[in-house]
Amino acid sequence: MTLIRSREVWETHMDPHPDQLLRDRAGGPIPDDVETMARDVMWYAYALGDDRPAVPGVYGEQAGFAAPDAPEEVAPRLPVTEPGAPATPLPLGTVELLERMPYPCGRAPEAGTSAEALGHALVTAFGPHRREPENPINDHRGYASVRSKFPVHAFVADRERRQVLDVHRNALVDLAGANPPQDPSADGCEILLIGRYTRLPASYRWFRGALVHLEMGIALRSLCLALELFGLSGRLRLPNSGQGRLREFGLRPAWEWTLPLTVELAERPAPVQTTGRGADTVPDPVLADVLAMNRAQTFTEAPATLGPAAPSQDDVTAAAERSWAELLWSRTSGRMPRGLYGMNGRRRVLPAAVLQDAVRWLGVPPPGDVLRGVSNAIRTTVVIQGIEGHRDGVYEVADGHTVLKAADTTAAARLEEVYGYTLAPGNGCDVRHASMIWFLTVDPRVVVDRYGPGGWTTIQYVCGWAAHGLTLAAAGSGLYARPVRAFYEAAARRVLGLGSEEMVVLAVIGGTPGYRGLMLDLRS
Repeated sequence: MTLIRSREVWETHMDPHPDQLLRDRAGGPIPDDVETMARDVMWYAYALGDDRPAVPGVYGEQAGFAAPDAPEEVAPRLPVTEPGAPATPLPLGTVELLERMPYPCGRAPEAGTSAEALGHALVTAFGPHRREPENPINDHRGYASVRSKFPVHAFVADRERRQVLDVHRNALVDLAGANPPQDPSADGCEILLIGRYTRLPASYRWFRGALVHLEMGIALRSLCLALELFGLSGRLRLPNSGQGRLREFGLRPAWEWTLPLTVELAERPAPVQTTGRGADTVPDPVLADVLAMNRAQTFTEAPATLGPAAPSQDDVTAAAERSWAELLWSRTSGRMPRGLYGMNGRRRVLPAAVLQDAVRWLGVPPPGDVLRGVSNAIRTTVVIQGIEGHRDGVYEVADGHTVLKAADTTAAARLEEVYGYTLAPGNGCDVRHASMIWFLTVDPRVVVDRYGPGGWTTIQYVCGWAAHGLTLAAAGSGLYARPVRAFYEAAARRVLGLGSEEMVVLAVIGGTPGYRGLMLDLRS
């Protein structure tokens, strides 16, 4: 089955590559011929101690559930709100404020009240930027999303209300069915990032978990950067196994939703959490597996102070003079003309500072000891070509530097051969022309051994955080950067020289755009 591809997403693929099937398990825990959609649940079983995970069944083989006839059917864009529900308009003029902030050191000298600053930060982090008329999947925001479905929603809680961000209304809208605040006297507010699995088609199966959790990491960095730009400080609270917050916001059925990543903008009492899954019955057994992974998070550490989400001025050298508004506007996953899918790029020689800036963005850690510890377990390997002062080949990022592993002028072209979307009349595929192809990999057992089963989901958060940094670094240098999960894992590992225990969590393809077209400004 082939899925619709989008320029504004990391691309995904379902079927095993027929030329890469080895059908030999001796080299690692996951057979090479297991389809992409099933690999994550097997890697999770491996992380929990199963040396030879069983290949899961598919739709039609599980009692009581079959794949829907319309695989593109997804849940509504927003959770249920009452018609005419009260809404709090967000301030206008965000883009003008961002235009006054030079990249990378500029920050808002003043943004009005703290409520106005928060409004500007939410618009910066999540608001639509532009419409590309030839793009089959609109609209473009400041971060990459799976098929532009934007399954991660931002909720805001203060002493009076429980609201959801509606970017198209430029407002925070009161939620239907939300419960009263637990502590009406509590100062400050919280922003909760909660993913909705059913925003992705059921045909994605177990892959819905990884893609939504990766986007939560991307959204977290987008939010942290926006808060930083507007002078707001906060603390990050990782999820635990309770679903009390989902019920508090009226998010029913709870099985459609992830546990929240919570950013506190002022010190607040810890929320009451309930244990277990509650009474929800999950009609989809595949999604039940996904929920089991998500609900395994039992982090009880104190909230962690947010650190910087962008590198310092001294660390960024390649960027042309531009504002933060222009940088966020420029971020792109690659474009194609005339409604075609995929990406179009061209080869050219780039200065070494472009690679250095990407490494600096990559090196900014997520907040808190847990996420930073997981970040240290992630291995970054990059295939580069046409970078001044560097031989074409495979490099490993270590201690803020790129170290040559293997000189190889054919590595990018060979990666294109094992990319799930080949060059075709309706699809662009210029992996062979990319300047940098980043791979974020991990031995998941190492993380789970240290942080327990919940460490599995933090891997996705951390790699999403890193990928968003790479996309913004690329924008600063006038490049595109495309997060993808479409490389055939076993074949890509062989090109990169990685061991069979290394799971490919996410890749990012970056290079010079080959197409530029009309863009309609949607910013407020």
